[in-house]
Amino acid sequence: MKRETHPHKNRIALVLQGGGALGAYQAGIFQAMHENNLAPDWVVGTSIGAINATIIAGNPPETRLERLKQFWERIGHADNVNMSHVPDSVRKLNTWLGALDVVLRGVPGFFVPRLFSAFKFGLPVNPEYASFYDTSPLIDTLHDVVDFAYLNAEGGMRLTINALKVTCGDLVHFDNRKIDIGVEHVMAAGALPPGFPPTRIDGELYWDGGLYSNTPLETVLDDEPRVDTLCFMVDLWSPEGEEPSTFDEVQTRQKDVVFASRSRRHIENYKTLHNLRRCLREMEARLPEDIRRDPEVCKMAAHGCGTTMHIVRLPYSGRDWHMPSKDINFSKGSIEWRWNLGYSDALRAIEQAGWLAETPAHVGVVVHELGHKTY
Repeated sequence: MKRETHPHKNRIALVLQGGGALGAYQAGIFQAMHENNLAPDWVVGTSIGAINATIIAGNPPETRLERLKQFWERIGHADNVNMSHVPDSVRKLNTWLGALDVVLRGVPGFFVPRLFSAFKFGLPVNPEYASFYDTSPLIDTLHDVVDFAYLNAEGGMRLTINALKVTCGDLVHFDNRKIDIGVEHVMAAGALPPGFPPTRIDGELYWDGGLYSNTPLETVLDDEPRVDTLCFMVDLWSPEGEEPSTFDEVQTRQKDVVFASRSRRHIENYKTLHNLRRCLREMEARLPEDIRRDPEVCKMAAHGCGTTMHIVRLPYSGRDWHMPSKDINFSKGSIEWRWNLGYSDALRAIEQAGWLAETPAHVGVVVHELGHKTY
């Protein structure tokens, strides 16, 4: 008999970064959550995280995992060798050749090169074609793996995907609680330049939301009204790393730093604000009844809060031989390996289930790393 992993029935949120082919790790994490009665009530994503999030929210519970597998099988390409029966040096070469194939020919069902585009020669083109690759194949793929009517039906899973407004740099949240999300919103959330073209929605051009913030944790932290939340946050890029000494290592470290989560800073800021809200609530409780009824006091007291946020951080631990092309390595062997890694890491977090332990009354934010938790 399985242990109850969600006895308090807090809202469950799943936050998914951008990271291209590394997104298979996110799919494995969702599988573990799905199998342990921790399916999210709300999923938030950007870039490949927005695609995974839309597939999860855009299907009934019984087909979510099947549709995720269908997507990743479609965009994966066959390996030249059986990755499980060759030495590490051959696996590395096969991965490099696979990434080169993606650069030259694209990814089936995802994107293809613009072979005769003037853009690559520095000449002006229509803004919606200003990219090295054409992502129109992804439109058909998304329609095959997402039920958009189900996604936008009342009472379903909440979905928020983020995109950047090209002309002003503002981050925009597309939320199915406020609008009907269509394939164009998902395309916008994954339109990373200069590889992918912007998407036009209601006259405005949008790029990948990861250009503004690759980990949309703030979307959950800033959500109102505030409720007790168990948030699973998946980090695909590492802010920490060894000093690089080769060209590949320099490029890899640069990518990790640029796209890594700034979650620690966001969480520390959130803790400070949350503690102030708790103090405000406690202060209100100590006031005499007649003062509490004062309209100005009521207005200030409305900012008080007594909710608890549990954040489970799941970092991608694959090093991929320090290859800067790891995010375009769509080989089936690598996708399967990353999926399994995400699945096993999530199972470890669920086995620890630190969110089940009693939280001190004064604590509003608890961060759970694999192996320990921090207040």
